[in-house]
Amino acid sequence: MSQADCQKMIDDYVAWLRRGLSIEEVGGVCELTTPFLDRHNDHLQVYAIRRNGSVTLSDDGFVLSDLRTSGLDVDTPKRKAVLESILNGLGVRAENQQLVVEASPANLGQRLHSLVQAMLAVNDMFVMAQPRVAGFFFEDVRSFLDSHNVRYTPRVKLAGKSGYDHGIDFLIPKSQKRPERILQAIAAPKKDNIFAYLWMLSDTRAARRDGTEPEAYAFLNDQEQPVGGDVTEALAAYRVIPALWSRRGDYVDALAA
Repeated sequence: MSQADCQKMIDDYVAWLRRGLSIEEVGGVCELTTPFLDRHNDHLQVYAIRRNGSVTLSDDGFVLSDLRTSGLDVDTPKRKAVLESILNGLGVRAENQQLVVEASPANLGQRLHSLVQAMLAVNDMFVMAQPRVAGFFFEDVRSFLDSHNVRYTPRVKLAGKSGYDHGIDFLIPKSQKRPERILQAIAAPKKDNIFAYLWMLSDTRAARRDGTEPEAYAFLNDQEQPVGGDVTEALAAYRVIPALWSRRGDYVDALAA
């Protein structure tokens, strides 16, 4: 590409930004609508207010509130650390559940851009990155068990008849009322993940020499989308209790006994 082509690319990008930006004054606060879209395909909005010669820019609490509404708790230590890492890298802070940055007339454009990038990054890092979602869902299940005084050992390895070791998310010991219980946290209840869990159960069950069979549970993350009937039917066929996360309270007695 020639230098002229590169310059045209910059000009086109700036023109797109200008076309997509709009401003409205509401009660002394500037509401700036940007051309950038969130995960709902809605335009991100930034709010600006002048204070003591500087300008405070914020998202008015939209990003973190939206994540909580979607069922994602951002107040656990692990998630706070991820959030702070994202914001620190962009010079943005979280204050009163809002994403906030201070700007001067000299750097207003740069600070505005940093805030928009932080809004996009927080959304993407927490919601769209599947490995992180899986880790967060494990943490959610662990907090749920702790809150109901369920005794368990996390991240246990069990040997299978095949000779392979299999990782179990939670192993709940036998009690006078209930047998041993195996609990897996499945963040993305899709075919491949379900089959992997069923294979693990079949292999570890076959390796048991005493003939006993622990109760098996699968906590299924239905926060983002409903879990299909084919998933629950497949689990039930292998004597696994399909525990929907939205109905997790239904299983407290069986797990805590």
